[in-house]
Amino acid sequence: MLYKESDLILKTKGVSKIFTTAKNQSLIACNDINLNVYKGRTLGIVGESGCGKSTFVRMLMQLEEVSSGSIIYENRDIAHFSKKEIWEHRKNMQMIFQDSMAAFNPKMKIIDIITEPLMNYGLLSSKDKKQKAEELLEMVELSKEHLYSYPHNVSGGQLQRVGIARSISLNPKILICDEATSALDVSIQSSIIELLKKLQKEKGLSIVFVCHDLALVQSFSHEVVVMYLGNIMEILPGQRVKKEALHPYTKALVNAVFTLDMNSKNNLELLEGEVPSPLNIPKGCPFMNRCKSAIEICRLEKPALKEINSEHKIACHLI
Repeated sequence: MLYKESDLILKTKGVSKIFTTAKNQSLIACNDINLNVYKGRTLGIVGESGCGKSTFVRMLMQLEEVSSGSIIYENRDIAHFSKKEIWEHRKNMQMIFQDSMAAFNPKMKIIDIITEPLMNYGLLSSKDKKQKAEELLEMVELSKEHLYSYPHNVSGGQLQRVGIARSISLNPKILICDEATSALDVSIQSSIIELLKKLQKEKGLSIVFVCHDLALVQSFSHEVVVMYLGNIMEILPGQRVKKEALHPYTKALVNAVFTLDMNSKNNLELLEGEVPSPLNIPKGCPFMNRCKSAIEICRLEKPALKEINSEHKIACHLI
């Protein structure tokens, strides 16, 4: 799917994040990330734990400062906003967290949780609070009977819907989902994904969806980004990941997905080897020590991200 330049809402240019350890070592969490987010589309980011995907979206939300690079939102570099500018900009981008129970004050009722953003920005009066809260609960398919419940009174799936209700209360243009379904049962995951797709269609939301489950990400993302050790390995359309993935790491993730229709010809293949420490990333390709097809140049030189076509990019010497 080709995108129009006019639909580009968020762009990162050379975004990197380097943490300094207690022993004064440099830990590279994200390395030169260049990505685009388009209006009404879902950008899926997938990779094993520790690949830098959560750090990246935390930088998008300015919960972490960038070490270098720019985050351009509607022609403004939000990476270097002042605290006041960040506060004002938060209306445009909202986040759904993995642990919804930890994201809420356990002493607050749901009516207060979902209307808090509106109250903070002075966009809602106390007399209209109940009506607005009911509208928001209806949007996420929850009964108004939950209005005066506390977080511990509802199920995990219901609580994640409360999180979605709070995140859309300000009518943001971009929704950041950081492992928003990973703590839920598979059946509940599916219902949350369907809800996000419905809200995206109704509100024209752009979604950045971070997950370690490739099968889930590719099922509804318009574009999928595969990350490994803080680097982008491959970018391609979500619906074509299974058939057109070229990077050995992406292929390994595809082959590691369990399906019910497996037979002797397509057995589950597990990724072998350990992920290197981000404190000691290999000199060449980051995936080199786990790649069965690695050649000499893979050990010596890091591959640049290059275009296969207008919708497909890859960082691999073998392609």
